[in-house]
Amino acid sequence: MTTDARSIYVTALRNTHAMEQQGLQQMETQVSRLERYPDYAALLNRHIGTTRQQLQRLEQALGAAGESISGIKETVTSVAGTVGATVHGMFQDETLKNLYAGYAYQYEQIGAYRSLITIAEAAGETAHISAFRQSVQEEEQAAQEVAGIIEPVTRRYVELTTSGDKADR
Repeated sequence: MTTDARSIYVTALRNTHAMEQQGLQQMETQVSRLERYPDYAALLNRHIGTTRQQLQRLEQALGAAGESISGIKETVTSVAGTVGATVHGMFQDETLKNLYAGYAYQYEQIGAYRSLITIAEAAGETAHISAFRQSVQEEEQAAQEVAGIIEPVTRRYVELTTSGDKADR
């Protein structure tokens, strides 16, 4: 079975949209648990706004391609995002685990958008490439911001935990 580049492009758009939806769900779940980490919560709140903009860009690209998001895939990835954040919440070091996962996730998103750009070029679907490049830049910035809070959040976690205080929530 042969698949054309446009079909690959549409699938990549849907997959990237699902990935962003999953990330949004995880961040929204996590931010409510960060009252002891205001800088981390502020970072997540900023990125939630950015992610919503990225989802709109992807939806515009899907609409321009005459497609819509896949309801089944969206539901599955949304549930996966909630489950991932909830599972981390069961452990004492929830905040640190979510921080590590978020850092790695930024690089997954960077890779996905770079791949999407290449696929769009191969399919001749270039109208939204600048929007995808903007998303790459936003994800790179978010990765740098997360990298910048790893040590302070970890110090705060240790401080709270060793003082007998609850470090998570």
